[in-house]
This record gives sequence, C-alpha cells and structure tokens, in this order.
Amino acid sequence: MRHRKGSVMTEDLTERQREILRYLHDFIVDRGYPPTVREIGSAMQIRSTNGVNDHLLALERRGWITRSENKSRTTKLTDAALALFLEGTLDAADAGSEAAAPARWHGETVDIPMLGQIAAGEPLDATEADAWVRFDRTLLGRGSDGEVFALQVRGDSMIEDGVLDGDTLFVRRQREARNGEMVALWLEGGATVKRYFAEGDSVRLQPANAAMQATVVSSREARDLLMIGKVVGLFRRVS
Repeated sequence: MRHRKGSVMTEDLTERQREILRYLHDFIVDRGYPPTVREIGSAMQIRSTNGVNDHLLALERRGWITRSENKSRTTKLTDAALALFLEGTLDAADAGSEAAAPARWHGETVDIPMLGQIAAGEPLDATEADAWVRFDRTLLGRGSDGEVFALQVRGDSMIEDGVLDGDTLFVRRQREARNGEMVALWLEGGATVKRYFAEGDSVRLQPANAAMQATVVSSREARDLLMIGKVVGLFRRVS
C-alpha cells in the first residue's frame, strides 16, 4: 500500500501496520508514554508477542518508529510518522480506543485504575496491572476530577516530601506542569516521580532526598522526556 500527501510517503505499509501506528500514536497522546508489546498485542488481537515484534521490526526498518533494546516502553514515532498524522495521511484511531482508562467517580468514592509502578529514584520500567482500587475521593484533594490513575512507588528519592517506598500515588493525567509541582514522567525508558522545574533551555527534575542529585534534561534531550501527569494524592497502608 502506497500513499503520498505533502512530503510524506508510506510505501509497502500493510493495513495492520497502519493500525499499529494509529494505536501507538493515540496511546502516547492519551497516556504520555508508549505501550508495551503485550498491550499492543491485546489491542490488535495478536496473540503472539513474536507477531507483534515482527510488525514493530518492519515499522522500525522502514523508519516509522524507533526502539531501545532490552527496555520496555521505548517505542517512539519518528518525525516522518508524526507527519502522517499532522498531514492527515493516517487518521487517529476510533474514539472507542481503550488507550486511556479514566477513573470512575461514584459520589464520595472513586475507582482508580492501578497502572503499575513508578520509581522514586532512577527511572523504572513500569508494569501494567489490570486492577482497580476504590478510595474516598477526599484523598485526591480539590480540583482532581478527571482522568486519575494510581502508581505504586519504588525507591526513596522523595522521602523528604513524605513519599515512601510502597506508597500509592494518585496522578491526574496532564501534559504540562508548573515549577515545583510533583509530577510523574517518562524518562530514558522508565517512569519516575520528581519535582519539576523549567529553567531556560533545560528541565530540572528534583528529588526530595538530600543524598540524591537532580536530573537535568537539556532541550536537545527533551524529546526523551514525556509528562505523564501531576501527583494529586497519596495513600499509605499501615500494617
């Protein structure tokens, strides 16, 4: 299949590969980070992870995506692939896409999807879990209606902000943050939580642990930094 629009051409792109590109695009736009191979297979009804990898390898060889070896969630659309969507050559996926899983609000309580783990330290390969947890909505603070999900903390880089290993963070999905806000981000193929500071042409990701140094991301490296959302609440079990 061959399409041309403006300066962008798709050559020998199968319909299934077009579907995967649309799914990748919508998932990243909705969540702020790329899907796993398992999630792609589930969405595309491809039972074998090898089958998914074959399609991804074909897309990679043709210059539509890039991936990092031996890391989860590193698939990125190239500039050429993004141009397909900007120019309308590839339409967005159907509105019924399950890329996003918003919280379910029930009056004084809310069911929140537990999407995996996040590192309070070095970036961590996040894992997905098909689980929902119910909490009192007051745990989320004011103004937290919207698409909220939960992530379990691993590490101690935010202990001086009261975030401990094993805590559950509630995150409201958004793509921008104000200086000083605690945010969940996707960096170097992993998810992490830090305080966000935009400083000129760079971004400083500040831990809340005097024993740890900040991570500074330059404008050149900014494309490897994806905002997942703002931390709006915390839950801790007491044993």
